[in-house]
Amino acid sequence: MQALPFALLAIVFYLGAGSWQGLTLLRRVPQRPALVRSFGVLAVVCHGVVVAVSLGVTGTLNLGISTSASLISWLIALLLLAFSFTKPVLSAAAGLFPLAALTILLMIGLPTTDHQAGASPGIMVHILTSILAFSLFAIAAVQAMLLARQNQALRRHHTRGIVQVLPPLATMERLLFELIWAGMLLLTASLVSGVIFLDNMFAQDLVHKTVLSFAAWIIFALLLAGHHILGWRGAKAVRWTLGGCALLLLAYFGSKFALEVVLAAV
Repeated sequence: MQALPFALLAIVFYLGAGSWQGLTLLRRVPQRPALVRSFGVLAVVCHGVVVAVSLGVTGTLNLGISTSASLISWLIALLLLAFSFTKPVLSAAAGLFPLAALTILLMIGLPTTDHQAGASPGIMVHILTSILAFSLFAIAAVQAMLLARQNQALRRHHTRGIVQVLPPLATMERLLFELIWAGMLLLTASLVSGVIFLDNMFAQDLVHKTVLSFAAWIIFALLLAGHHILGWRGAKAVRWTLGGCALLLLAYFGSKFALEVVLAAV
């Protein structure tokens, strides 16, 4: 099956939905959550076809950087749409949908070294919990950015614009910590399954991911403890959230980028 037409359609739908949601946040167009969801669903379906074709049906796992990024962005978009029916997270589509479109472009145009590796059920549990955790934290990162912008506007007594579109500040903060709690549970499961099922989590090709993932876990654990015990919120919660997400981003894609893009160009 040719994936290119589906890839182009996914990009168009992602950009359409993300642009409308972005203009909504800027108060340039009225809120149309049904429109954003409809375009988002069409994008996710087309993107899913692209990911399925890329991974193939050979029983092996393609771990190239561009395919990994596209797979994770597809899962992020899917989770965002699913949560949007019960949680006010659709505003994050303004940032995450264009990012998903970008990963599709990278998968089409970026030369990459594809690593085919068989995966036992235990390894699959580790991989699945890892990408689910990263996906939730990616949504949390955008949620944190929106919270920071909302908090800044309220401090300056700006009650128009984005403040009129987003849910109340308390709701935004509660949603942020719900995402972090869910991400922490999955990140914990990922680390535990890695210890159990991987031969050596500190092998040369895994040590950076292991160290950075544990460091991110510590940051999120401290954030949750600080929030529960000391009442951390607002700008402090945003900084800790973004710091932990940055470490996870480096853990998941740092070495892949260095090996497949930087060193390959030398």
